Amino acid sequence: MKIAVLPGDGIGKEVTAEAVKVLRSLAGAGLAFEMTEAIIGDEGIQTVGDALPAKTLELCRAVDAILLGGTGVPADEHRPPSEGAGNGLLRLRRALSLYANFRPVLLYPELLDASTLKPEVVEGVDMLILRELNGDLYFGEPRGISVNAAGEREGINTMRYTESEIDRIAHVGFKAAQKRGRKLCSVDKSNVLETMMLWREVVTRVGKDYTDVELTHLYVDAASMALIRNPRQFDVIVTGNVFGDILSDAAAMLAGSIGMLPSASLGVGNKGLYEPVHGTAPDIAGRNIANPLAAILSVALMLRYSFSLENEAARVEAAVRSVLAAGYRTADIMRPGCRRVSTSEMGDAVVAVLVAGSSRQAVC
Repeated sequence: MKIAVLPGDGIGKEVTAEAVKVLRSLAGAGLAFEMTEAIIGDEGIQTVGDALPAKTLELCRAVDAILLGGTGVPADEHRPPSEGAGNGLLRLRRALSLYANFRPVLLYPELLDASTLKPEVVEGVDMLILRELNGDLYFGEPRGISVNAAGEREGINTMRYTESEIDRIAHVGFKAAQKRGRKLCSVDKSNVLETMMLWREVVTRVGKDYTDVELTHLYVDAASMALIRNPRQFDVIVTGNVFGDILSDAAAMLAGSIGMLPSASLGVGNKGLYEPVHGTAPDIAGRNIANPLAAILSVALMLRYSFSLENEAARVEAAVRSVLAAGYRTADIMRPGCRRVSTSEMGDAVVAVLVAGSSRQAVC
């Protein structure tokens, strides 16, 4: 099983190292992972002048799965979007046609008090946010900053979706709902945007093929409120690129920390890109305090979706739950009485459970 490892920028390097530890601990007993590291993001810019070096893309085309730490640095704020470190990831998703981004949001019972919301609101939260990745404002043309006829600078971005792009992500959403609670909420802004009018029309049409799934629609502003007011009503949410980006980050607080959210980006076939949702957090990079659990849980998604190793995926997820139940906490999910651990110590704790096959002794 061939894996491209792209640590990327900021804390991506630190959390990816722990995810690799987990993969190595699973090797053996018929499992073999061939991992090849490559550069992306700002390291690519600094090394070869490109956020997505040609050799990195070539590697990613050749492997079965990609493990990414994150891309983006503060210098991106002063670069055109097309020249930023984060653009390497956008280009990689597009180049590999990875159009379906799975972002599970699960609140572990042990982290009930880590969320900023009331326990009675978030207890039992278990949803999937499915974000379309290849269209919308991130890729629509025309785009750019220019001077208009009045001599004033103006910025232009185009929200664009084709019927086929909406159709394929809708099918993925309904199929995901069939495997969960059979409820799909499509989020759009069809009351003011023609692109979203088409979105709602196509999703509704596709829904007629899935009579066992309850389909509802929400405008994105109403969905934002509902996520905070009554998050347990959601099973699967399907939405566009921009709305999915924003809503999933907001939903991170339902799980206690954005450091707990993994993701899987899939297309046709089993090849996938797996990464934590949290980004590169340059303010804490290099301090060994970042939460690696989202990266480790992304490994579980890789095992499940790219390699069809459901037992191993479940083992990784169970090990994370075991470590949390034992009271091990990184800074973002720390509470009084628990044991605060570093990035590497949390990774070691998960590996220890995987190797020992049993829970750690409780520390809080």
